[in-house]
Amino acid sequence: MSKSDKKVNLSHFTLRQMMEMEACTRCGECIAACPTFTEAQNEEIHPLSKIARTKSFWKADNLGWIARLFGIQKATEEDLAAFSRGVYRCTLCARCHVVCPVQIDTRPLWIAMREQLVDWKLYPELFDMLRERVTGQHNISGDDNANRLVWTQNMDHVPEGLDRKQDAETVYFMGCVGAMYPRVYSVPQSLAQILERVGESFTTLGGDEWCCGFPLQIAGLGHHAQALARHNVEAVRAIGARRLVATCPSCYHTWTHEYPRMLDEPLGFEVLHATELLADLVEAGKIEPRPLEQVVTYHDPCDLGRTSGIYDAPRRIIQAIPGIQFVEMADKREMSLCCGGGGDAEMADPELTAAVGKRRIQQAQETGASLVVSACQQCNRTLAEAARKNRVRIRAMDITEMVWQAMQ
Repeated sequence: MSKSDKKVNLSHFTLRQMMEMEACTRCGECIAACPTFTEAQNEEIHPLSKIARTKSFWKADNLGWIARLFGIQKATEEDLAAFSRGVYRCTLCARCHVVCPVQIDTRPLWIAMREQLVDWKLYPELFDMLRERVTGQHNISGDDNANRLVWTQNMDHVPEGLDRKQDAETVYFMGCVGAMYPRVYSVPQSLAQILERVGESFTTLGGDEWCCGFPLQIAGLGHHAQALARHNVEAVRAIGARRLVATCPSCYHTWTHEYPRMLDEPLGFEVLHATELLADLVEAGKIEPRPLEQVVTYHDPCDLGRTSGIYDAPRRIIQAIPGIQFVEMADKREMSLCCGGGGDAEMADPELTAAVGKRRIQQAQETGASLVVSACQQCNRTLAEAARKNRVRIRAMDITEMVWQAMQ
């Protein structure tokens, strides 16, 4: 196997990340917590391997004879290919961070590794299509972005002012999945009808809504997301809204945590996830749900829970609906098991991510619930598909859909 001439660009890694990799105690706690390693049992995937490989790569590049003294050799092409396979078969769920005794902030570390792999052109080819769609059509589906409101076409009643109404109090950021994929059209339909019913002054960006950039960022292609961030923020400012609400946890995380950093300025308006807004409306008495006689379990989306710290709002909503018997899964809150749909991992290995989804839907089944509720369109899609493929008799529903159902 020939030695590679590819060198690590340390600018992809912060000083803190370099120190964190050195602080890794190799205790192995993260291995058992990793959902994709649990299914594949492939050493390339688990966190210890990714950290060890990255350290050996940069030390071989930068420490010269000292590296050779300690037996650290230059990476071969096969070493780098194995590294790429492991890094891109991660759902970025951050479960490894929760169990790490030295609290390595693993998720941004894995993204930094992906940025390095993009430099080396060692990433799944499908990501080129993703980049072209998002930077060209401004969405992940590749459809005409002017059709962002296509989900309104089969509604009996379409709320007024959905398309860029000036001076609306709230902008609903629909997200690519909610706006462009028919399987989850009921999510934006439900939220729009809820907001109209409670008298909220709201609108959307319509065709001016561009992908938030999250899929590019987590693929290691984040430098292409800067223009998307600037466009979206300026579009909300042009309407004069005082807040933005998102049903997609990944969009919410990007607006809340990434945009201020990317643009190096405050947004100038509040950002909420839909569950935060709905919980407030329920507790203020603006939403008075009727009874739903259901046994319900809740799946914590990774980008809403571990990444953004929102665990209580969805549970407050569920428990406020009369008639619901709420049961928790074995893995919940900080230790919630990923649905398999995150981290762009499905593009790298769909069979592996389907196995992760199968394990999660089995956990939902074990509760005896007839309904698994989540607060993420992607989780809802992944769990519904896992239930169908594995013949599990349980329905998957977004929490926004459940609230609207309870308001009928």
